[in-house]
Amino acid sequence: MKDIENSIKNSKNLSELEEIRVNLFGKKGIITQGFAKLKELDGEEKKTFAANLNAQRDSLSELLNLKKLEFEQEELNVKMKKEAYDITLFNELSSSGALHPITITMNKIIDYFVSQNFSVEEGPLIEDDFHNFEALNLPKYHPARDMQDTFYFDNGSLLRTHTSPVQIRTMQNQKPPIRMIAPGSVFRRDLDLTHTPMFHQVEGLVVENGNSVSFANLKYMLEDFLIHMFGDVKVRFRPSFFPFTEPSTEVDISCIFCGGKGCRVCSNSGWLEVLGSGIVDPNVFEFVGYKDVSGYAFGLGVERFAMLLHQVPDLRSMFEGDLRLLEQFRW
Repeated sequence: MKDIENSIKNSKNLSELEEIRVNLFGKKGIITQGFAKLKELDGEEKKTFAANLNAQRDSLSELLNLKKLEFEQEELNVKMKKEAYDITLFNELSSSGALHPITITMNKIIDYFVSQNFSVEEGPLIEDDFHNFEALNLPKYHPARDMQDTFYFDNGSLLRTHTSPVQIRTMQNQKPPIRMIAPGSVFRRDLDLTHTPMFHQVEGLVVENGNSVSFANLKYMLEDFLIHMFGDVKVRFRPSFFPFTEPSTEVDISCIFCGGKGCRVCSNSGWLEVLGSGIVDPNVFEFVGYKDVSGYAFGLGVERFAMLLHQVPDLRSMFEGDLRLLEQFRW
């Protein structure tokens, strides 16, 4: 018994230990053979022999298990030491970071309008039909609602399709004059190279008492803003349609890639569409109880501006978290 215990204690690896275990408990092992002899014994002798054999089996099994655990722990320690990482080797990014290009663009837009004495207003992402559509001169079954494929909830509420409801809520809570922008996330059921189900807008609103606000005010403000964003560009206004403004215009800038000469990006037109704007429709003022006022409104997609400013060809790459893109904006 002592010899067997010593052989277990002195075994050098799991292979040797397994060989000892087989010699003890295998089909032809010492302990196995001992139990086979029980059928040859009778009475008290059988009982005593069985008790001793069980004690030896339990003692040797425990010793084998302890030695096995010892070998396994040694192997684990060797493996952990071999696979250990020196975390100090990966500190090159610890002192630098990067804002997302959309955040950079959003901040640049907000900075301009704050400098022009605009307030920054916020509103809920989940809206009701009145604030998202009806108060913006989009009654039920209006065909212009098809322009905004909407996410609806079972109770009739919806994910806002633009930040214009913030303008309505601001006018309901404040009296003119108002100079505000509403930056934030909006949602539409759309996904392709230039559209995503969630994107960001900045919409602006100016309201004054009387007829002091004109299209000339809007034109000057947007021209100055677009030069702030894109540098020395030409700006043009094209007639368009938006239910909540009349007259309405689309605003283009000369292509920042070809200087207006025509290229693949601008479809050889020399112009890039960047935002929509117009004079606020009187019906909108009626919904919020305003009288004898005038104002203008505008709206832009932040992703569109970010793609132009940072020359990102595919809108979807803005949301894929690809470090090859994001590392380019490291501080």
